[in-house]
Amino acid sequence: MFFKPTCFSAWLSCRYNCGWDLGSCSCSRSCQYNGNCCPDYYSYCSNMTSITTSAPCGGSLFGSGTFSSPNHPNSYNNNAYCVWQLRVPYDQKIVLTFTYLQLENCCSCDYIAVYDGPSVNSRYLGKVCNSLNSFYSSSNYMTVLFRTDGSVVGRGFTAEFIGSLPPSSGRVDCNSEKMNIVIEKSYLNSLGYDGTALYLDDPNCRPQVSRYQVIFSFPINNCSNVQKFENGSVVYTNTIQAYTSNYGEITRQSHFKIKVGCHMAQDSVAQILYLTEHRGNSSIIGTGSFNTSMAFYTSSSFYYKVTQVPYEVTLNQNLYVQVDLGADDSTLVLFLDTCMASPSPYDFQSRSYYLVRSGCPMDNTYQAYITGTRSYARFTFRAFQFLRAKDSVYIRCKVLICPASDYNSRCRRGCSKRKVRDLGSQHDSQTLVLGPIQLKDPEKKEEEDKA
Repeated sequence: MFFKPTCFSAWLSCRYNCGWDLGSCSCSRSCQYNGNCCPDYYSYCSNMTSITTSAPCGGSLFGSGTFSSPNHPNSYNNNAYCVWQLRVPYDQKIVLTFTYLQLENCCSCDYIAVYDGPSVNSRYLGKVCNSLNSFYSSSNYMTVLFRTDGSVVGRGFTAEFIGSLPPSSGRVDCNSEKMNIVIEKSYLNSLGYDGTALYLDDPNCRPQVSRYQVIFSFPINNCSNVQKFENGSVVYTNTIQAYTSNYGEITRQSHFKIKVGCHMAQDSVAQILYLTEHRGNSSIIGTGSFNTSMAFYTSSSFYYKVTQVPYEVTLNQNLYVQVDLGADDSTLVLFLDTCMASPSPYDFQSRSYYLVRSGCPMDNTYQAYITGTRSYARFTFRAFQFLRAKDSVYIRCKVLICPASDYNSRCRRGCSKRKVRDLGSQHDSQTLVLGPIQLKDPEKKEEEDKA
């Protein structure tokens, strides 16, 4: 093993310091996962067990299983630093679920951090400190860090992880309207099932069975799907089970139970160039996106949608816009966070004009009819044109999606003139583009006025 030459003081040595973090480098066993071992770590510490009084923690786990904080169910130690590297076969992804949690009531003191990859330098997925969460990897690796400070302890945590079915065995995808679950019959046959005995949490939801596949396809709010917000995403979960035979005294069939989860990807972008929706493809482990759409309407009744492309208007004409989730879901609300205009659908930086920003009206003709209380939002403003630019105007809106039951969510708070970190609620966000709006030719407008 070769090390990159490093200048370090004599006291930055692992001799007599095994198990400790020295700041710029570490003599703790976790340094092997973090890549920050002191240069002489392998000379003094690599073959040693725990040198300190701290309980051993961390390690490399493969396949599926459970792990917990040191000493659980008793209290963990102060100054703990534990790293678990989770791994499943290359064609699978990881679902991590925390099943018990009791930490110091201080998220910057004692916490669990989860990373989407093989080390703590991988993409950060989120922090666990005061609520039970689930996490989903984008590869076959995930890393979990447990860190505590020097005061106040708790009973810690327990967590379980499983690998998703490989694509050759099954997959799930979803959008704001429906969920599709596909299981290959070859996989079921290997377990002793043929598909006809399968059902969801709602036993009345049965699949369609073809020659090669078993398919569940149903509205996303049906079949006892459970909806919850986790790490800023809306997650829908269900369970596939199988009826067992009532004949005989024994069975050699394993108990069939597959957990199904589909989470709407956080901060996904649905780019819409007027009525044409470009949706991101759902990944095989169960991610999707809301079918959020934005359109002009002819009047404040929002009864007739404008289908004219481009939408020709006159200066100061009242324009009416609606944004919705694509499905009437009473469990979610949609909030107009920021809407801006630009003469280009691709550049909202160099020349932009805000209609509303962080929920605060910026244009004196902007008026929100509905925002933050329904699964759709409506607003109006008067048509204008950009100086020294083409006649076309495009509108881009960022909307937030929150649980309807959370009255402390960002969606319920309206105008926010200060940027503060939202610690108490969760929401998803979507960005949409609508347009173009074009001013009518003066001659055409004059003919219409005469008519």
